[in-house]
Amino acid sequence: MEESKKLNGKDLINIGIYTALYFVCVFVVAMLGLIPVGLLLLVVLVPLIAAIPFTMYLTKVRKPGMLFISAIIIGVLMLLTGMGYYALVLSVITGIVAELIWKSGDYRSIGKIAPTYAVFNLWMWANYLPLFLEHDAYVAARPDYGETYWQALETLLPPWMLVVLAIACIVFSILGALYAKKVLAKKMAAAGME
Repeated sequence: MEESKKLNGKDLINIGIYTALYFVCVFVVAMLGLIPVGLLLLVVLVPLIAAIPFTMYLTKVRKPGMLFISAIIIGVLMLLTGMGYYALVLSVITGIVAELIWKSGDYRSIGKIAPTYAVFNLWMWANYLPLFLEHDAYVAARPDYGETYWQALETLLPPWMLVVLAIACIVFSILGALYAKKVLAKKMAAAGME
């Protein structure tokens, strides 16, 4: 029984496949960040678009560590794509908490999908932190965006928007998870989820 709790090759393949699918969703939506309002949509569109691949992933996650590894990979990818270390730090935290939530449902509880997904997605919120905590350096590293872009972004992102963005991430993650559960009901039943 102890042996079955260890990650094997199939688990690592599932981690790779589903983390890649999730990251593609993030990357496609992140391209909208080239326009100021598009940057705000990261916490709205990713939770909606990535809900189905993530829920499919949860049908495969039966062992501790799988969600945590995915979260770390996402954080590292954000770091490598120039988003800074905040996403990596927050992904460690959200990965651990999402892992614990999913485990609390014995890796099979349909009722744990939405909270697991909502917490997992909160790493996205960290992508906004450099705009507030390291504003000048962040702007200086992106000179091609132009002054008009930054002025529009400053108008759209007053400090109180950080709270709104975190709430939006949670709300749209829950909505995405509810939709995914409806679409994937037969797949989840076949996977023994209840």
